[in-house]
Amino acid sequence: MRNLEGYISSASNPRVKEWAKLLERKYRQREEKFLLEGVHLVKEALEAGWPLDVIAFDEGSGVMDAFEEYIEDEQRGSDVTAWFPVSPEIIEKCSETGTPQPIFAVARKRPPSEELLFGDDAGLIVVLDGVQDPGNVGTIVRSAAASGATAVVLGKGTADLYNPKTIRATMGALFHVPVLEADLSSLLPQAAEQGVSLVGTSLQAAQSCYDYDFSDRNVWLVFGNEGSGMSEQVATLVDANVIIPMTGRAESLNVAMAATVLLFEAQRQRGLKGHKGQ
Repeated sequence: MRNLEGYISSASNPRVKEWAKLLERKYRQREEKFLLEGVHLVKEALEAGWPLDVIAFDEGSGVMDAFEEYIEDEQRGSDVTAWFPVSPEIIEKCSETGTPQPIFAVARKRPPSEELLFGDDAGLIVVLDGVQDPGNVGTIVRSAAASGATAVVLGKGTADLYNPKTIRATMGALFHVPVLEADLSSLLPQAAEQGVSLVGTSLQAAQSCYDYDFSDRNVWLVFGNEGSGMSEQVATLVDANVIIPMTGRAESLNVAMAATVLLFEAQRQRGLKGHKGQ
């Protein structure tokens, strides 16, 4: 049986205070850790073999009925340091939601190297330039994972991947697609030098996304800020812009919706021509 620690009841416990600090970005950056809240996210992390330092759960909630296999099976969740039964007050202290689920985990960051962007498996990559809403960033990561994208790159001004709101919006997809932060001013020219097709979206573009050939082996889809679009510097580095045709009445699409449309159109084309995008 796995290591079940003693019950913690006080929200002023030093260990609990360290966990709760991870709700703030500066502490996540310093400790290289983040919080996962809820049954689904904790299970996804365990299934993916993600390194977890701690899993804390409300002992009186019955939530552990859903995790018995992970506690008993020595082959699963092997990177979990300890399971802590805790009070509801501690669950609340370590959550941003109004009605928190009775389980959370402290996970270690595992940022991938930029080298994977240019390796033999490089294919379809999503680049975010100043996308500020955590829900949009999380949804795009989820769509990237679902469409078989190789990776997601977060440029300057983009919402923190490890913000609890972003994490929730990914629905566990961050465990299935590499996500990394990078300086786009240096990364995009490097990509262009290596023959990568850099594709943005614009309402002024003449070419439909359905006419663009996404079957090229190395395609990076670049999406800008919700209100202002791509920064001027990034826009000059993109070598093609496409538009998503809309036959109905709407001024534009939400950036997460637009990213999803392009990702699945690219998946359709690449699948038809024998590419899998990863």
